[in-house]
Amino acid sequence: METLMVDRVHSSLRLFMHRNAVFLCERLCAQFPSETNVQLLATCYLHNNQPYAAYHILKGKKLPESRYLFAMSCFRMNLLHEAEDTLCPVNEPNIEVPNGATGHYLLGIIYRCTGRMSAAAEQFTQALTLDPLLWAAYEELCILGVAEDADECFSEATALRLQQEHTSTSALEKSNFANENRILTSSLPSSLGDIIPKQMKQLHANNTAEVPSYPHVRATALHVQNSTTSNVAQFDTPSPTATQTSSIVPPPLFRNAHAYQNTISGDAPAKPKANGSNQPLRRKYLDQARLKKVSGRLFNQSSDSMPRRSARLSRDMTINSNSNSNISQFGGNGTDHSSGKLRVNSSTPSKLCSTAVRSVQVMKGKPRATENFDEGSRYEVIDEMWTDNVPATSSSASTTEGRFFEQDKAERIMSQDSKVAIGIRELLGLLRTLGEGFRLSCLFKCQEALEVFRKLPESQFNTGWVLCQVGKAYFELVDYLEADHYFELAHLLSPCTLDGMDIYSTVLYHLNAEMRLSYLAQELISIDRLSPQAWCAVGNCFALRKDHETALKNFQRAVQLDSRFAYAHTLCGHEYSALEDYENSLKFYRCALQVDERHYNAWYGLGVVYLRQEKFEFAEHHFRRAFQINPRSSVLMCYLGMALHSLKVDTID
Repeated sequence: METLMVDRVHSSLRLFMHRNAVFLCERLCAQFPSETNVQLLATCYLHNNQPYAAYHILKGKKLPESRYLFAMSCFRMNLLHEAEDTLCPVNEPNIEVPNGATGHYLLGIIYRCTGRMSAAAEQFTQALTLDPLLWAAYEELCILGVAEDADECFSEATALRLQQEHTSTSALEKSNFANENRILTSSLPSSLGDIIPKQMKQLHANNTAEVPSYPHVRATALHVQNSTTSNVAQFDTPSPTATQTSSIVPPPLFRNAHAYQNTISGDAPAKPKANGSNQPLRRKYLDQARLKKVSGRLFNQSSDSMPRRSARLSRDMTINSNSNSNISQFGGNGTDHSSGKLRVNSSTPSKLCSTAVRSVQVMKGKPRATENFDEGSRYEVIDEMWTDNVPATSSSASTTEGRFFEQDKAERIMSQDSKVAIGIRELLGLLRTLGEGFRLSCLFKCQEALEVFRKLPESQFNTGWVLCQVGKAYFELVDYLEADHYFELAHLLSPCTLDGMDIYSTVLYHLNAEMRLSYLAQELISIDRLSPQAWCAVGNCFALRKDHETALKNFQRAVQLDSRFAYAHTLCGHEYSALEDYENSLKFYRCALQVDERHYNAWYGLGVVYLRQEKFEFAEHHFRRAFQINPRSSVLMCYLGMALHSLKVDTID
């Protein structure tokens, strides 16, 4: 029941059925009140925008995952100090931050919100060290202006490390899979590799052996009489007993070439002796996998009625001695000799069970004639030398197949690893280009950033995020026409992407495109009324009409929706400055700097206010701070020159 409920909760979360997930998880925790289930319930609350509920059920929990979820709840409720104490307790300085890279990232965000930029940069760096693919951490470092070059962050060494981590993870999964298979196979009586050798041994020692995949069919050895003395001891057969010779007589079988010549000359084969000197050699089907069908008369009998091999041998020799008519069927003086085929009793159907074709040469007072056991032959005869080498050959074949299998498996693994390595390098190469372009853009090196972004492939360049970054770069270069072009493309390609639309509305404000700005504002409001970017666009629309009070209300609505949105604070300061309410203007500019210390627009706004108040030293200080952040802005350079001129300073230090 517990497993089923957990599975349904996860399924509901995947399908964004958050209320259903909350209900089921509450039932789960009521029935099985473990901390793991409480964590799952807290996750459901956070997905359902109920951080206060998650805060309530997780307070006092000590497991790392519980601490991380509790800190996230505190952050969503703006309880930053409590979230910090949860992630990094003051009384336990050696405790690890939960959830690794994401825990360090959350702690960095908390430090940044509380104005500790150096500590925040340290946490972001630690998060990026633990997870080089955590793009959000690198983005925050770029915003803080302390990010290292993307070539160093997403370097070849990083690719090798990621590849090693992937290899170790894959090896661990394969090891677990192998252990599971070993546990499963250990309960079986023997493996397939143990069964095959036993069957080969039984084929030498017993009369019959079951054929794999055909349990109702048994392979029977063919006994071939040889008049010469055999030195192969394992082929010696003891004399049959009376009980063995009283069974059903098998049909006559063709023997070897000597037996055939003896029957032609009228000499019956000698009676086998117990010493084994004239013992006929036993022929066998050793390659059981190639046996498909055998005679119904011999082999379709049940295992209880099967005659013993020695009995069949005895009767074969008796028949060969006393029945010349049967022997003539095998090409004696009959007319069938010219056919070149060896015939057997037609009442016993047979099928070729091997691909090999044997040739037997027969002397008849003439040049040797060749008779072939082809597809019409009933049995395939295997000579002694080949029989002796069968175990080694089978072992060699199995070894070769095993070697080929292992080699093929190794090649597949190497191919898969090479694909993973190529994928990691391609991904890091893409992040390297995007990261370097974003880093240069945050440092306001806009021309260099544009050159980097142009190196992207067309599929990546023509995306909303990249086009917005290009538009921002042209905006900082005061090239509003180009900025308008790229922002318009970004909005067409990704109309529901709101990031960067506040800057786009400012571009249209500077271009005095009142109609387009009004249309953009209405479109953004229709997409998301709760986004600060939409209300910034509405405020710019009214600011263009010189309706500063209405514009101010819209900008304040944006601040209300997201108090961490620095640009909304700055736009409020601009409107208060236009209304000559300098006190409130300074207040909002300072709020913007509390959110983002490198937001040069707020430093510029403070400088303008002090310049209008003829506080030239304060104006020069703030203009200089803005110019240090964005040293390539012609607007900042002009205002700094005005402040220095008022101070009667000739040079910029």
